[in-house]
Amino acid sequence: MTATTTTRTRTAARVVDAVKVYGNGDTEVRALDGVSVDFPAGRFTAIMGPSGSGKSTLMHCAAGLDTLTSGSALIGDTDLSALDDRRLTLLRREPIGFVFQAFNLIPTLTVAENITLPMDLAGERADGEWLDALIDTVGLRDRLHHRPSELSGGQQQRVAVARAFAGRPDVVFADEPTGNLDSRSGEEVLRLLGRAVHQTGRTVVMVTHDPVAAAHADEVVFLADGRLVDRMEAPTAERVLDRLKAFDGKGAAT
Repeated sequence: MTATTTTRTRTAARVVDAVKVYGNGDTEVRALDGVSVDFPAGRFTAIMGPSGSGKSTLMHCAAGLDTLTSGSALIGDTDLSALDDRRLTLLRREPIGFVFQAFNLIPTLTVAENITLPMDLAGERADGEWLDALIDTVGLRDRLHHRPSELSGGQQQRVAVARAFAGRPDVVFADEPTGNLDSRSGEEVLRLLGRAVHQTGRTVVMVTHDPVAAAHADEVVFLADGRLVDRMEAPTAERVLDRLKAFDGKGAAT
């Protein structure tokens, strides 16, 4: 599982002039207000911002889980707005993987069956060599025949990470992936995501509120009031926390 040298010159996902409006009239909420941001391939990018800044909305729209009011969301060169529901479903099965705060494992399936579930549902044959390397990367070799109830929370989230990468997606979107974990298990999952990026050339885009989690990323993008306000390369927890403190209670940059 080695990274290719070409992925870093590509953009795995991006949004252009993204606007997302919920409600109308007096109840209208502009969750995204003209955001343009790219997520480079072969990189681990964290999205941060105050509560209500639009970070989860940005991820959901970039991943095709929600639609933009206006603007464009692209995976590679594919404009998501041009896809019907069937093609969007196929896109979410192949070039995109997901890791959520809730592990979303099927309790009646084994670890191995949970990992290959998306491919099984799509009627696709798993790449045995890739899966073997992935299982070793996430450290689940001795747990393949266990069921989720027999695993710790950290182990369950590692299964979810393996499932997200099993189909060799171009980009994996992670929404607060350590939110249900203790600090030690969360650290293990974050290191795992970093290894998956740097050893396989895949791309991870992660929403988090935690500066310690964001410090595992190669870059952090900051949102406030639905707008992109900053980007930080080589983040540390201290630098990220200092940047977050620059937002006032309304979420605007000071």
